[in-house]
Amino acid sequence: MNEVSRKEFLSKIKHYMTPPGEGVFTVHTASDKRQSLQKKMYGPDAVAHKRVRAIWEESLEKTLPLSNCVILGIPSDCGGGIQRGANWGPLYLRESLINSRENLKAYDIGDVRVVPHLLHDKYLNQETIENCRLALYQNKKVNLPVSPLSIAYDFAKNFHQQFPAKNLFMIGGDHSVSYPMVRAYLEAKKIQGKKVALIHFDAHTDLLEERMGIDLCFGTWTSQILPYLESPQHLVQLGIRASGRDRGHWETKFGCMQIWSEEIIAKGAGVIAEQVIAHLKNLAIEEIYISFDIDCLDQEYAGATGTPEPKGLSPHEPMLIMQSLFENFKITGSDIVEIAPLVRAPYIKQIEPETTLLVASSLATFLIQAMGLTN
Repeated sequence: MNEVSRKEFLSKIKHYMTPPGEGVFTVHTASDKRQSLQKKMYGPDAVAHKRVRAIWEESLEKTLPLSNCVILGIPSDCGGGIQRGANWGPLYLRESLINSRENLKAYDIGDVRVVPHLLHDKYLNQETIENCRLALYQNKKVNLPVSPLSIAYDFAKNFHQQFPAKNLFMIGGDHSVSYPMVRAYLEAKKIQGKKVALIHFDAHTDLLEERMGIDLCFGTWTSQILPYLESPQHLVQLGIRASGRDRGHWETKFGCMQIWSEEIIAKGAGVIAEQVIAHLKNLAIEEIYISFDIDCLDQEYAGATGTPEPKGLSPHEPMLIMQSLFENFKITGSDIVEIAPLVRAPYIKQIEPETTLLVASSLATFLIQAMGLTN
């Protein structure tokens, strides 16, 4: 890409993204939490003198090009449908990462701006798009998307074009936000001639073809991403246990590989890791994207989520599998989604959201470090 295109990309970022923690539109609610994060990231003076945006915009020019791993927040839960609240995941997990891992080497590029009532531009009429452009950009005719999934895809597509050697770590948001990120990743890797696979940790298959007439949401995103994979066999799902159909149905219908939580627990994570690695090597996979829904973990470890599920994995099991994968393949894209820090089911006994955030921080740290080491 030439210099003009780079400038156009940075201009887009400044329009449809915000400094970290500001993606959820709010005037007073949670402003103390946002300010706490930004004080740690940019310093108390920057917050006090309202210089956060200026510092952030400057960093896009100077710091972004220097980092192997880039963090992105998509604070949208409009693609959920059971229990909302994952829109606060990026804000809370960022602060948890800063508190526990001060030396984490990654550049935080900020948040996708989210109109909380929108999902994807294809569901909107032209009048709504123009009204939202006026609200977001003060210009109803500007040629920019307005919905979080549309903005995220435009950003990720341009990011991979501009920085083909850099890796994105995304914090969601409900699981629908993985769709634009994984799609852009797969398209970019196809252009680069890389053989890649999607490793999906989740309690649910997310393989519905539509949910109540909607084809892009937390329960459908994986089925919608299949056309962008070289083969359905390049999708491996781990930790599944909450499904109206058995494993055979999903594997037969879609051709993907599933390993349910009970099998992982029974055989041990080491054995499962070897099985997955052998499968991927047989496909000549070079690089992987890991999408981690926090409800893959048992509700004992991850209760602050929209759909906590029993009989899930302990944090040790997916960590061991991911470490083994990293020893054999490059991890060049990843996300953690469905952390809902303000949500707590009455049957959850542990302290929340602290328990979930502690576990998520450990998993995120590993993924960010792994991608930071990958060129």
